[in-house]
Amino acid sequence: MADDKVMLGHGSGGSMMKRIIDEVFFAAYGTDELLAGDDAAVLPALAPGERVAYSTDSFVVTPHFFPGGDIGRLAVCGTVNDVATAGARPQYLSCAFILEEGFPMDDLRRICASMAACAQEAGVRIVTGDTKVVNRGHGDGIYINTSGIGVVPAGVNLGGAQIRPGDAVLVSGTLGDHGITIMSCREGLNFSADIESDAAPLNHLIADVLAAAPNTRCFRDPTRGGLASTLNELAAQSNTDITVDEDAVPVRDAVLGACEMLGYDVLQVANEGKMVCVVAADEAETALAAMQASPYGRDAAIIGRVAEADPARGSKVFLRTSFGSTRILDMLVGEQLPRIC
Repeated sequence: MADDKVMLGHGSGGSMMKRIIDEVFFAAYGTDELLAGDDAAVLPALAPGERVAYSTDSFVVTPHFFPGGDIGRLAVCGTVNDVATAGARPQYLSCAFILEEGFPMDDLRRICASMAACAQEAGVRIVTGDTKVVNRGHGDGIYINTSGIGVVPAGVNLGGAQIRPGDAVLVSGTLGDHGITIMSCREGLNFSADIESDAAPLNHLIADVLAAAPNTRCFRDPTRGGLASTLNELAAQSNTDITVDEDAVPVRDAVLGACEMLGYDVLQVANEGKMVCVVAADEAETALAAMQASPYGRDAAIIGRVAEADPARGSKVFLRTSFGSTRILDMLVGEQLPRIC
């Protein structure tokens, strides 16, 4: 008889665990490495001169399903994007599940199918994993951890410390979509326009930008804390000031209206399918064109510039407002919306 809910036995290491692995995980994304059934995946060696980028992340978002995605798509996108920010070509993912007893098996299958589709889109392989089950009431249905490995080509060296005065700051699309989607689902809010999560794998977009603009300094995905926190981190890493033009930042009208209604600063709202890019000024337009040619970068824009910081006060991020004034753009303080990813 088919299992319709997760039971403690599915994490026991016995026949029930074999069933969930075979009938759910292998059925969704059974790569050769996974199907071998070993405790470790043996992967091809890197080419001489190449380096490894490695990242790990855990996903606890609630609700598990939302317009534009689900926790499975989020888990693949989040780790693929983190690896890709190093300029790496993401290759392999691990996937570990912590499941609560009673979680519907159909929901798990749906999540795994979403992960498989997203991994295929990104061109990565899920090669190893783990499953644990906790007692009913001691979890929240499902948590997922993914780790990723990618190959950094020779000569690529990206990071916040590479930023220089005069550089241009780009963003790959509209901000705040994911955070407002999760909030509206969780609180049962209805807006006049449909709002969807922007969860997307951006490794192909990043590769296209690097090919077009080899003097790209860094990429960073503005997830928790949004654009404001990301830019403050980059300014601190590079000991520079960054000034952003508010009118240049792409935001959907529905998202901006929701933020105004809820009292949020859209520049501090989480994103899951957007990328901040800092590039040498003479390659800014080329990088922008490469972004806009990608399906996930159609709304990309140049939003700001980097300048020397005053050593006496340290690095700052400034926002040039629509009214012509300038204010400091601070990092998010505290937790705006928990369980966002």
